[in-house]
This record gives sequence, structure tokens and C-alpha cells, in this order.
Amino acid sequence: MKTIQYAFARTLPVMAGYLVLGLGFGVLLQANGYGWGWALAMSVFVYAGSMQYLAVDLLGGGASLLAAALMTLTVNARHLFYGVSMVERYRDAGPAKPYLIFALTDETYSLVCSGEVPDGVDRRRYYFFVSLLDQLYWIAGSVAGALAGRALPFDTTGIDFSMTALFLVVMTDQWRAACDHRPALVGLGVSLVCLAAFGPDGFLIPAMAGITLALTLLRRALQPPQRPGEEADPHAGV
Repeated sequence: MKTIQYAFARTLPVMAGYLVLGLGFGVLLQANGYGWGWALAMSVFVYAGSMQYLAVDLLGGGASLLAAALMTLTVNARHLFYGVSMVERYRDAGPAKPYLIFALTDETYSLVCSGEVPDGVDRRRYYFFVSLLDQLYWIAGSVAGALAGRALPFDTTGIDFSMTALFLVVMTDQWRAACDHRPALVGLGVSLVCLAAFGPDGFLIPAMAGITLALTLLRRALQPPQRPGEEADPHAGV
């Protein structure tokens, strides 16, 4: 019970964001002619936040499977690198491991990586409940949005920017919580270089690859000094 309570308390900020963003997605989906059943199915089986927003345009525009696959790869390429950093944390996750991999969103990643769990909280169950609760928040918001969009008229202008706003909030929170901003500055610098080199439509994958390479090469320089008698933290720098 303590593990569930701790996971719920930690996910409250995500709940606030996911309910609002899910509402926006549901309203947008309904405005394009897709009902709450689509919102439920996409939030259960796709669960990809920003990609679900883009999927509305793909569905409405009759995009081909190839175009949809390439767009999905571009938008969600960052999760390839998230996964690499979660290998150690999820190594002993047991039967829940496939779901933990599936449910690894930006916000879940942020919570799981924000320090170690306190005494009395089961680490593996904490990871699971954080992932599950976050998805349930998203499902509830998206279905409610689709139902509300069906019952009430909405102006959907600007709704698609809400995921970008959430990313900015998460980044700001992590910046304020971190003592060392050098990794973030490396990521920002590589992203700006790739944006200038490849343009706004093609910079995402090169930027992710460049950030991974840069942080790997600079790992020793960016790692905080270890105090005498202190054991190395296997999750440090994640």
C-alpha cells in the first residue's frame, strides 16, 4: 500500500497535465469525426502522447502506412535512447518488464529517473504503478475529451500545441531540480547545430544520435566526482 501511495503522490503533477492534454486530444479527435472508442483504443494500445495528436492529422488526411511509420519513427525516436538508459533500472522488473517498456513516456521517464525510492517502497512495484497510473490518467482524459467534444462545441485552434507546452514544463522542472546543467546544455547545443544543418523537418533523429554520442564521449567529464568511501551509483547520470 505504501508503494501505491508513494507512486500516486509522485504522479499527481502528471495527472494534472495528462488529464488536460488527454482532454485536448479527445476533443481534437472528436472534431475530426472519430468518437470516444477511437480515443480509448489509441490511448490503450498506442499511448504515444504527441504522436497521438499527429495521428489525428494522419487519419484525417488519409496518410499511407509508410508515411505514418516514418512520422512515428521521427517523433518517437527519442525513446530509443530513453530505453538504453533504462536497461539497468528495468533489468530485474520481472513479468512487468514488457509493460514498463511500452509505457515509458517522457513524464514517466522523468519520475522514474528522479532519484531513488525511499525505504519501505518496493522499487520494482513503484516503477510499475507510476507507469500504470500515468497511462490511466491519459486514458481518462482522452475519453472524457472525446465525450465532451461530442456533447459541446469546441474551437480546437491551438490544442495541438499542448504537448509542446508540457515538454517545456517537464524540461524546466528538471532544470530547476538538477545541480549540474552541463548535460542539458550539451543536448541543447547539439540540437541547435542539427536544427541549423538539417532544418526543422529532419533534425530530430540526427539530434538524438548526436546527443547520445556527445554524452557518451563526455561521460567521464560530466560525471560528478565520487567522494572517498562512497560506492558508485549505477543509475548516476541517467
